[in-house]
Amino acid sequence: MSLPRITSRTPLRDSSSPFLEKAAMPLSPPPSPIVSFIALKNPRKARNRISLLVFLSLFFISLYIFFVQGPTLSSNRGGTARPTLAQALDAMKNSRLAVGETHRKPYSNLPPIQLSTDQELAAVSSFLASLSSNVIPPTVDPSRPIDPQLVLEFDTRSSKAAQEVDAMVEDVWTRNPVMLYSKLYSPISREIKSTLMSMNLRPAPAIFDVDIRDDADVLRPMLVRLTSSSDLPILLIGGKPIRSIAEFRDMAESGELQRRIREAGAVSIEKKKKNKK
Repeated sequence: MSLPRITSRTPLRDSSSPFLEKAAMPLSPPPSPIVSFIALKNPRKARNRISLLVFLSLFFISLYIFFVQGPTLSSNRGGTARPTLAQALDAMKNSRLAVGETHRKPYSNLPPIQLSTDQELAAVSSFLASLSSNVIPPTVDPSRPIDPQLVLEFDTRSSKAAQEVDAMVEDVWTRNPVMLYSKLYSPISREIKSTLMSMNLRPAPAIFDVDIRDDADVLRPMLVRLTSSSDLPILLIGGKPIRSIAEFRDMAESGELQRRIREAGAVSIEKKKKNKK
């Protein structure tokens, strides 16, 4: 096949000449391996993924120029150099450390406060009365003093821990002048409950049926140790225990029970009698 002769009169582009048509087409660079792989794996999403790659490339280039080249360019111009990314992260870390040092309590290395038996009884009672879902952890040894941090809401290593313990003791018995640790299916417990309910006390007695609680195995021997009682029920009036039913009955008959309850801060309100027609 002979090629056509090209002269000065021959048009620059002849649609009838396949040779010239191929020569006039611009050459495009071959696609990159990444683009070819994306197009091969998922042709429908190839365009979106390529756009995303371009965007991410521009984003990281911008970060590089801002954090790395920025300080060099600024210093060359005589301006203030911008901090690099590493310098900014170090500055943030140092600022957090400085804040931690500023707010660190000077008494953090002090030993925790040691509670007396009466204070421990008040702390445990306050813990149980503050929230119905509170329970003594099963890991606690009831024969030994409890860790005060388990039942107290403040830092027991504070230099003011002793004053806060005194305030806690006063608060719990003011809020709960009459507290009964009982057994649900005990006739003696039912007798004490009936007597207290007949007095119509305000505030009402705080009653815990220990034998049906999840922490009964820990709480029951702990209360026996703290009150020097032989067993439940244990009635606390103003934080002071009544250890036996015989003592309770004698106090109720002599009026001593009512007097001590009144001194503890509970008031007996007389029930209004309904008028019978």
